[in-house]
Amino acid sequence: MGNATGIIEVYGLVAAFVACDAGCKAADVTVEHFDKNKPGNPESLTVPLIVAVKFRGTVDNVTAAVEAAAEAAKGVSGVVTTHIMSSTEPDTEPMLKINAFDKN
Repeated sequence: MGNATGIIEVYGLVAAFVACDAGCKAADVTVEHFDKNKPGNPESLTVPLIVAVKFRGTVDNVTAAVEAAAEAAKGVSGVVTTHIMSSTEPDTEPMLKINAFDKN
């Protein structure tokens, strides 16, 4: 089993960078690639892009990072959801590297 993983989804890329910065300053974590998702109802949203920020580390550090990230993102455009996996299974690890920003 791997490190803990914390994921926060926010509205927009600016909020993702703000959340990432706050999470990294709050705890000893690493960051996986950002991922984006355009929801099925983009015209009804203020910001039509959802971005996931994925933190890795110990459970305590990931929890602190996600909490700080959520607080920071609320001041920009808002948080869609957060989730913490205390120990990521090996088969899940490759999925954390996938992201819609890469063209490869």
